[in-house]
Amino acid sequence: MGKIRILILDDHNLFREGLSRLLESEQDLHVSACCASVSESIDILRREPIDLVLLDLDLGKERGLQFIARARDTGFSGRILMVTAGMSGSESAQALNSGVGGIFLKHSSPALLTQAIRNVMAGQTWLDQKSIQALVGSANDPENPGTNRPFTERESQVLRGVFEGLTNKEIGVRLDISESSVKAALQQLFQKTGVRTRSQLVRIALEEHSGRW
Repeated sequence: MGKIRILILDDHNLFREGLSRLLESEQDLHVSACCASVSESIDILRREPIDLVLLDLDLGKERGLQFIARARDTGFSGRILMVTAGMSGSESAQALNSGVGGIFLKHSSPALLTQAIRNVMAGQTWLDQKSIQALVGSANDPENPGTNRPFTERESQVLRGVFEGLTNKEIGVRLDISESSVKAALQQLFQKTGVRTRSQLVRIALEEHSGRW
């Protein structure tokens, strides 16, 4: 299998250069191009094969979310991973509903970023803990309707595993709990959200909570 061809879209030159050097040190990753604006990135997508875009949210006068729609209009079918200093709950939900493969916060470790890239390229969803808290946090907001049954910390941890595409067994290993405990937490999540499947759980977390931030 060839290397993962990456486009870095970020308006900070030093960050682009540092990130490029980091990724090029990995045998399975190749930085095909770097740029600072949406228009530049679209030009690159039109002339170069790109597998993954690492996309910052704040691009100075532009927002990273503007890139997503324009990229899809060009026929870009690759993956997108947000690499940003932070996103609001509504921005996170909008990005994920637009097909972004994950949200990675810049304060996290370089090793975690390479893991996030590989997970997203494998079709999984990567979410930082703070992003998970934003997506499910409204369930604990007393001003929101339907919050009389808030998620517990354990349920939020299990929900993160579901977002990342982990199996019950993998979630159990991560949290150091039994698989039956994971199933019990899932059942509680199903009851609180009124759904029956894992895919419905992910969708309801995105759709129902996105309008509350």
